[in-house]
Amino acid sequence: MQHTVDCDYSVEGSGPPLVLIHGIGAARDAWRFVTPDLTAHFTVVRYDLRGHGSSPPAEPGFGLEELVNDLVSVCDRAGFDAVHLAGHSLGGMIAPAFARRNPARVRSMSLLSTAAFRTADDRAKVAAVVKAMTEQGIADVLPTLTNRWFTDDFIAANPAVVERRMAQVIGTDAATFLNVFHIYATTEMQPWIADIETPALVLTGEHDGGCPPRLNAQIADAMPNSSLVVLDGLKHAVQLEAPKRVAAAVRDFASRHP
Repeated sequence: MQHTVDCDYSVEGSGPPLVLIHGIGAARDAWRFVTPDLTAHFTVVRYDLRGHGSSPPAEPGFGLEELVNDLVSVCDRAGFDAVHLAGHSLGGMIAPAFARRNPARVRSMSLLSTAAFRTADDRAKVAAVVKAMTEQGIADVLPTLTNRWFTDDFIAANPAVVERRMAQVIGTDAATFLNVFHIYATTEMQPWIADIETPALVLTGEHDGGCPPRLNAQIADAMPNSSLVVLDGLKHAVQLEAPKRVAAAVRDFASRHP
């Protein structure tokens, strides 16, 4: 097991602590449109995963457990014993893994656009993306990711947002990006997700191909204290494409579990 990385983080707002966990090849600014609607209700902690944004570089070969260790470090350094969590994509795997290990430290969690209960076909599709990026290069696969993450209408109307997101992918160290994509592709929460009693909101986009409603419904059904929200008309990057809808869902759910 690798050493914990002291990831860079920021704190703003007031109220109960809410930690936001971004996904693959992103950074804490993936939450920039969501945060303004949350800071009046929560002390919002955003951080960059190891090897992302302004956090220290990551030594290749880390796994989900190391990412959980980093989150523990962020909470400890920020001075919060118990927090609400909201994680997107890979962040939606880090959050329940943290809650599994530290149940007393999590008041609620919102799992956005994540995956479990993948079928053999689901696993083959995501493995094919990893293989293509490894063999062809990440940049050559970017158009595929763009269309997986955003709707056509959003791409046409918000080119700067889409370009900034793609630039983050290119700006992330290639080995780190492939490392975290591998974690996302190979993590299967099904064997242990039912053990988590933390109140959980499971949220995904109606047209998310990689994290579709059928998988999120299984996640919500498996956990004893959870609910499912499907945002109509959206794909994967829900927090960028529909920030007010996401913020309202996270805010209302977390507020019910003080």
